[in-house]
Amino acid sequence: MKFRAGIGQDSHRFLPDGANKKCIIAGLVFEDAPGMDADSDGDVVFHAICNAITSLTHVPILGRIAIDLCHKQGITDSRVYLEKALATLDGQKIEHIALTIEGKRPKFQKRSEEIRQNVAEVVKLELDQVGITFTSGDGLTSFGKGEGLMCYAVVTTFQ
Repeated sequence: MKFRAGIGQDSHRFLPDGANKKCIIAGLVFEDAPGMDADSDGDVVFHAICNAITSLTHVPILGRIAIDLCHKQGITDSRVYLEKALATLDGQKIEHIALTIEGKRPKFQKRSEEIRQNVAEVVKLELDQVGITFTSGDGLTSFGKGEGLMCYAVVTTFQ
């Protein structure tokens, strides 16, 4: 059995408070923050997982496929991008996904199980195969100051 690990990162700034765009994180709507400044829904969790898969497959999901889906077909739902990324794994099976989100807002802790469950559902994993941590970084970065969000993802696969 061959194990591999891919790492991905994504970050976006928030739109101004009061913007009409919803804040989407791991496919879930968070009402206590504005949407992300991005062409798509700006879902940093799904984008980071896409980038981790790209580091394993070398297929530029966000750098090419998602751009075409967004700009040519009007598809802004990052779940679609993640599904495209999963299709490139070519026999590799995901064993575990580890996520770290840095940001002052929205408040994630109370919805951590819901986030894990939604990621597990989309990627077709069991709940215990998805781990997540949150940090504000003690306000040392723009994310910790509430200006945006950043997510790191590590995807472990086997074949």
